Order: sequence, then C-alpha cells, then structure tokens
Amino acid sequence: MRLQGGGRLAGLPLGAAVLAVLLSACGVSSPAASTASTSNPVAVSPFDGTPDASPSTQISFLGPAGTHVVSIAVSGSRSGAHPGRLEAYSTGTGESFLPSHPFLAGERVTVTAQVQAGGPGPAQAATTTFTVAHQDVVSQKEFPTNPGDPRAVAHYRSAPTLTPSTLKVTVPAQAGAAPGDLFLAPYQGQGSPGPMIVDQQGRLVWFHPLPAHQVATNFQVQSYQGKPVLTWWQGHVLQVGFGQGEDLIYDSSYHPLATIRAGNGYHADLHEIRLTPQGTAWIDAFDPIHMSLSSVHGSSSGVLTDSVVQQIDVKTGLVMWEWHALGHIALNESYDLPVPHNSYPWDYIHINSIDPGSSNDVLLSGRSTWALYDVDLGSGAVNWRLGGSRSNFSLGSGVRFYWQHDAEFQPGGIISVFDNGSTPPKERQSRGLLLAPDLASHTVSLRKAFVNPSKTLLASSQGNTFALPGGDWLMGYGGLPNLTEYDASGHVLLDATLGKNVQNFRSYLSPWSALPTTSPAVAVQSAGAGKLSVAASWNGATAVASWRVLAGSSPSALVAVATVPKAGFETSIPVSTGAPYVAVQALDGSGTVLGTSPAVKS
Repeated sequence: MRLQGGGRLAGLPLGAAVLAVLLSACGVSSPAASTASTSNPVAVSPFDGTPDASPSTQISFLGPAGTHVVSIAVSGSRSGAHPGRLEAYSTGTGESFLPSHPFLAGERVTVTAQVQAGGPGPAQAATTTFTVAHQDVVSQKEFPTNPGDPRAVAHYRSAPTLTPSTLKVTVPAQAGAAPGDLFLAPYQGQGSPGPMIVDQQGRLVWFHPLPAHQVATNFQVQSYQGKPVLTWWQGHVLQVGFGQGEDLIYDSSYHPLATIRAGNGYHADLHEIRLTPQGTAWIDAFDPIHMSLSSVHGSSSGVLTDSVVQQIDVKTGLVMWEWHALGHIALNESYDLPVPHNSYPWDYIHINSIDPGSSNDVLLSGRSTWALYDVDLGSGAVNWRLGGSRSNFSLGSGVRFYWQHDAEFQPGGIISVFDNGSTPPKERQSRGLLLAPDLASHTVSLRKAFVNPSKTLLASSQGNTFALPGGDWLMGYGGLPNLTEYDASGHVLLDATLGKNVQNFRSYLSPWSALPTTSPAVAVQSAGAGKLSVAASWNGATAVASWRVLAGSSPSALVAVATVPKAGFETSIPVSTGAPYVAVQALDGSGTVLGTSPAVKS
C-alpha cells in the first residue's frame, strides 16, 4: 500500500536504524521494545525481546515459498534444552518447531536455527530470544444480559426454535444502495444470539441459534479455497473485557468447513477473523499476565491483559506469525488507567482490528491507546503510529479519534476507521472516518466523516465502517442496535435498528446465494371447517420464489392444492382442504422444485 506523496507505508523489514531515523524525523523517540535487535532472513516468532510468550509456544519461521528449517536448538534458562518436531505450513512458506514440553514461567528462551529462506541455497542463521509469561487465571464470569424488548423478537410457527432479534428498517433502501443482504450477529437484549442474515427489508434469510451462554461476532462473507463462505467467531464474552472461543468457516449449504483455534495455548478472541487468499487466517487473543504496573502508578504485583495477534494456517492449525503488543507498545501510551487493588486486569491496549497490508505490513487498532499501528511482518517492529500520544503524524482538523475500532487499508492510500468517541465520551457522535496519511509531510488529513444526520449515535463500544461497491459505506454502531448505509457524500441510503439493548459487534452487507441441504419446514393449524392455515419456511434458502402446498390422504398420495408467492421468511398460506396430510414445496422463479418438506398430519 502507498501513501500520498509517493511514500511507502511499509516496505521490506525496517532495521532499527532506519526505524529510528523515521521516528526521529517525526519528532518521536524510538522505544527500545519497538526495534528488532536481530536481523533474520525470515520472520521468527515469538519475536526477539517478547516479554510474555506463552509457556506452550511454538517457534514459527515464516518466509517466502520454499522456506525450510535446516537445524534448530531451543533452550530455556531454567528448563534447559527442548527437543521437539518441525511441522510445515500448508502454504509452503515455512515451518513451526513444536517443543515436546512447555517452557517455565519467567524463564528466558534462546532459539538458534539455520534456515533456507525461499528454497535451495545456503542456510542462514535465524535467532530469537524471549521471556515466558507468568499467566493469570481470570474470572470466567460473563457480562450480565441487558434487558430488552420482548416485542422485538421474531417468532415463526414453522421454525419455533428460531427467535432472533427483529431488524426494523427505519429508512428503506434508497436508489443507489448497494445490493445484497445484511450479515449481523445480535446478542444481548431480547432474542437468541447467533449469526443472522436479513434482507434490506428486514426480513430474515438465515439464523443459526447458539448454545446457552455463547454469542457470535464478526459474521460475514469471505472467500476460502476460491469460494464464498460464511465466517464468524463463537464463544463466551467475559466481563473482564474479551472473548474466549473459536472461529468458524461454513459453506454455502451451511455446513462447517473448518474451525480456526488460536495456537500456543490461547483462546481466540472475538475481535477479528480475517481470511487470506493463501488459506491463512488473522485472529487475535487476549492474555492476562502478572507483572509490575508501578511505572504507571499501578500495583507492583498487578495483572495486565496483553493483546496477541496471530496468523494461523487454517489446514494445519499451526501458528505462522505471532506478535505481542507488550513487546512493542509502551504502557504509558494507554489512555486507560490500571484499576486499583487488581480487581480487574488492566487492558492497556486492547487490539480490536487486524488488516494485512500489501507491503509486508499489518495495520492494528489499539482502542485504549487511541492509535493505529503499522507493524512490519519481518521484524515485528512498529513502522509508524497514527493517533494517540506518540503519533508519527500531525493530525489535521477532524482527524483525531478516540476508543476507535475497525481500522482498514482502502484503495488510494486511505485508511477507514470507526471513531467511537466514547467511553468516556470525547465527542457528541460516533463517526466513520476516511483518513489520508501522507508520509512525505508526516500529516494526516480528513477525507470524509460519516455521521447520522437525524440521530445522535454515540457507541460506547464495538462498531465498524465497511466499504461497499460504488463508494458507499455501511456503518454498524456495535454497542448500539443501529446500522446505517451512506453514499460517498454522506447521504443516508439505508437505516435500521435491532431490538432495544441488542448489540452487534460489526455489520456487513454482501451478495449471498445458498441452498441448504435441510428440507423446508411446514406447520399446519385449523382455520375452521374444511380450512387450514399452512406456514412454510426454509432457513437459509435464497432462491425460493413461491410455495406450493400439497395435501392428500397419506404422505405418499399428495397433490397440489395451492401455490402462492413467497412472503418473507415465513409464508402463511390459507388452504381449503379436509385432507389429513400436508406438505410444502419450495419453487424457484421458473417453477422448479428446490425442496419438499416432510408431510405432517393436519
């Protein structure tokens, strides 16, 4: 990715000297933890100087195609030499060394390897030294459920197990609105939590109810193995401020394809699941650790929650790349303060979005530091900071953001970000920002700010700004039940809201076509003498245009008695028949039968 003025956001791995020059030019002192002390032919993680690696960490060697570890020696300062095995990534871009037994908390681990970077040729030395964390066991108490509005919950006769929040469309889709369906994952308030697809009229397309005490986030359409898939995070949201779960990939028949779990003993957090064309996934994890917080006026025996970023090989589950904020971001950059008496782990940075760039870099958003970080993939060093207390850029009018989410690279050198502006409140409204950084002048200007013109929406948490075709933008307000689509000029093209107190981490809009392998569902009840009320639905089927009702004296002797156009998720069909058995058939636009329900006794 390139910045205005021809400068690069990130090129090949920056050495410590180059990074120091860049930071000095921007008037910022280079923190020692943010520069790599070793120069490796490939990315070796945990990176050199990582202060809090997991006791069960693997050693990851990520490079160009053909990267191979020729030899390796791993030794803990207390546990001694660690034998283990090497396992290759399915991408052919490196290997992980899996020690046969864990490291010890507090010890220093030294890794020395010989690596062929990119195929045949002389092996080169690759090293790293890191310290193992004293991990904390946090409370598994979950956030209490906020009361909602029971009237804002959907109920269906033919699908009684589906009870999601309704989506009320307050501004119908205007001319120029992007085509597609909305992908949401409501939780809190009333209604069952789970991944949910609705059309732009607010009608349910698909809902996947979750087990008790589990929620979903980041429900969207992505590409895996060249095909469109559904992805989401699923797990528990802890009151200490992060999630513990796993990421799921489903195909267009709503069958599970893969489960992505965090490696190295961590649990996948709720904030990011981003697939790459190479079959890898970027995810995050939160790791509470014991450490002294006296430097920031906290307890000398405090508990800090570090943010961990991983790139996972989906096929093998191996960790290909891992980065710890604590090794690169100073504690005094945080605008959040440690909680006295260790009653709550200090979430000093709270990484909440990950976006790999095109120049061997990855863009991270730190909510608690009010800053975006461009990180070099080769060294783990921070190339530059945008926002916060140590910004490498001067911020133009309207650029400053607070407690932000969802920072992403966009075409033309633009960065989009959802500016929460709260909590505590620093602005009157949450905004969707398009920022134009210029590396040559070390400045950032505001290209556009999207603000709802008819509602005051200040989201205390969560939210996203999602680019749509034609220059439109969809903003999900996260902690608020609202979502809005804007055109490039900021005019509202669509506005909708979930039920009272319902939250939805991010909102997405994409085209979607699917045919479930399940059968359509039918429910029948009497509507008077010789009449029936038939309810038909098919959870997730997108091509149904009409419903045909079949009736007869037995399940094997059914004939058509009515055909009506589909009317929303569930279609109610009045039928005049005294037949004891009824079924329904789903028809596409040409009248072809897509599926037939089981026959039920009327």
